Amino acid sequence: MKKQLLIFSIVTIGFTTLNAQFKYLDSTVDIEERVDDLINRLTLEEKVDQMLMNTSGIPRLNIPPYDYWNEALHGVGRSGKATIFPQAIGLAATFDHDLIYMVSSAISDEARAMYNVAQAAENYKRYAGLTFWTPNVNIFRDPRWGRGQETYGEDPYLTSLLGVAFVKGLQGNHPKYLKTAACAKHFAVHSGPEKSRHEFNAIVSQKDLGETYLPAFEALVNAGVESVMCAYNRTNGEPCCASSSLLNDVLFDKWGFRGHVVSDCWALVDFYSDNGHGTVSNKTEAAVLALEHGVNLNCGDTYTALVEAVQQGLVDESLIDQRLKPLLETRFKLGMFDPQDLNPYNSISYEVVDSEAHRALAREVATKSMVLLKNNGILPLENDLDRYYVVGPNSASIDALLGNYFGVNSNIVTFLEGITSAVAPGSQVQYSPGTTLDRKNVNPVDWSTGVAAESDVTIVGMGLTRHLEGEEGESISSPYYGDRLDYNIPENQLEYLRKIKEQDKPVIAVITGGSPMNLFEVHEIADAVLLAWYPGEEGGNAVADILFGKVSPSGRLPITFPKSLEQLPPYEDYTMKGRTYRYMDQEPMYPFGFGLSYSSFSYSELTQSASKISQGETVEIACNVTNVGKHESIETVQLYITDNKASVATPFFSLKGVKSIILKPGESKTVVFNITPNMLELIDNTGNPILEKGDFTMIMSGSLPTERAIELGASKPVSAKLTLH
Repeated sequence: MKKQLLIFSIVTIGFTTLNAQFKYLDSTVDIEERVDDLINRLTLEEKVDQMLMNTSGIPRLNIPPYDYWNEALHGVGRSGKATIFPQAIGLAATFDHDLIYMVSSAISDEARAMYNVAQAAENYKRYAGLTFWTPNVNIFRDPRWGRGQETYGEDPYLTSLLGVAFVKGLQGNHPKYLKTAACAKHFAVHSGPEKSRHEFNAIVSQKDLGETYLPAFEALVNAGVESVMCAYNRTNGEPCCASSSLLNDVLFDKWGFRGHVVSDCWALVDFYSDNGHGTVSNKTEAAVLALEHGVNLNCGDTYTALVEAVQQGLVDESLIDQRLKPLLETRFKLGMFDPQDLNPYNSISYEVVDSEAHRALAREVATKSMVLLKNNGILPLENDLDRYYVVGPNSASIDALLGNYFGVNSNIVTFLEGITSAVAPGSQVQYSPGTTLDRKNVNPVDWSTGVAAESDVTIVGMGLTRHLEGEEGESISSPYYGDRLDYNIPENQLEYLRKIKEQDKPVIAVITGGSPMNLFEVHEIADAVLLAWYPGEEGGNAVADILFGKVSPSGRLPITFPKSLEQLPPYEDYTMKGRTYRYMDQEPMYPFGFGLSYSSFSYSELTQSASKISQGETVEIACNVTNVGKHESIETVQLYITDNKASVATPFFSLKGVKSIILKPGESKTVVFNITPNMLELIDNTGNPILEKGDFTMIMSGSLPTERAIELGASKPVSAKLTLH
């Protein structure tokens, strides 16, 4: 404590002493003037150093070192103790932007608290800062992409809705200071393959850009996201971190982005490396190319060559000043150059980190993220059966809870632990892994299936972990650099599930993973199938809450589960035709938006305030939703719009609204959406939105409104026509 007080006193004295000399330390002066004043005091070498991810300190100006690289995908990552929320794809499965805002607000509280204590301890290492490289708003266009788990799924509307909520929660609502700085990544058209991402060229039409790949980025820019990360790959021949079309034409000129752009880590090396894009021949040329195209911050060390570039006359120092300016503005907005007592976020105490309130939120979000894919009536379970048998490689696995980009803490609740804590006294819980994650058992002796025969129910924790899918360097058991070119669950797990079912007792499959997978046989064998994603630190308690009926499941799929990869175009093909619920013309295994409840819901006839709409008008549509089952449940009402006839190809369905309601048995509520003409826009072949007169179908439902969804147990949708004239 004495050390902290001493440091605070020194900093305060430093600010007071220097404040009389330097405008950049005067908190009453406009930020732009302060930044200009600071830049004018820096040498060329110092300016360049401040554009690297891990900056050096400048003692003569009272500036400590700072590392820009921090992660907060589903909790503060890689920085020690933190609340671990469900992985991003699980957050998306809630379809609840208000809940996501609460999650990111909790994350930013913890981030500030951790930063405050790190500063007091003079810890300036990586992952101790306030600039967070999240959220990932790439479109999960293909289930083979191992990093799809980091996204909010396949739909641009849902991704925009949740991404904006996450950014607002991270950055806070103070009129002067950012709580933390968020980052929209990876810009743009980035979703695998992982193995070739440093050289891959994504070929995409202007229509697909405007209709699918760019809307979420634009939404985040409009919401004030502080930074944008450019991707590793090329798009239409241009490296994304040196793209005139993406950076200059779209991000800066069309959208008016004025924050800072950060390169993905060592992406600038790909400009000249033998295994990269081959755009330029050396490090200096790469640095100049990125600088000229608007990259402010280099994750890597390529920008160290800018000093030599200026000396050789390849770039003018004024351009370095121009690029440094928005980068420093971010740090001023975070309050890094102001006295401690002026910024209210500096008072956030470390006690918020993994607090009881945050753990309770993590549990709530985990329960709301899980998707019930099948239930033949076995669920919910009574909690006082004679014996529960918990088996499977993921039943007691911490890795099955985490996904990638995670924090840690001392109380991570596995499925086994959650189930054990929920059963009544006098009931038995037995456990065996039964089989490994991804290979056959070497020992042929099998005791576990015999125990299953003597148990009232067997709960099988199976599926994937971050070792089988994720980023290229993280997925240590993946033969495809983190991607999943094999769509199936490991065969040894299916073989074990078959043996368990042969005992002729009820079987519940709890599936972990961050991407679609082939669950056809699991669906056929198991009496109930619960998709848990990577549910975070409270995953075990959340699973128990659902299995034993404390909570009715309400999660919805934010991505389509095809029956097989044969239903999809080639992985490297970035055209959207045949992909996602919006363009796929084949019947999937599980459709977008699908998820069962312990109750059933009835949608009555849709009504509308008018049958026609013109520019500047609004039409109100509404329907009654009734809980016709026996359990209080959340119903996620989804609004889809179809353009019945257009001059260009349009999506089969487009999600345009989501509302979650809680209904008691027998209760009805009216759900209302307001339709505006911009919701009826189409994207033409040049990538621009246009309004065309014609007829549209509006559908309200609890899932994608298809026969497959109804076959699986979704409510029947209601629809009406609307004419734009």
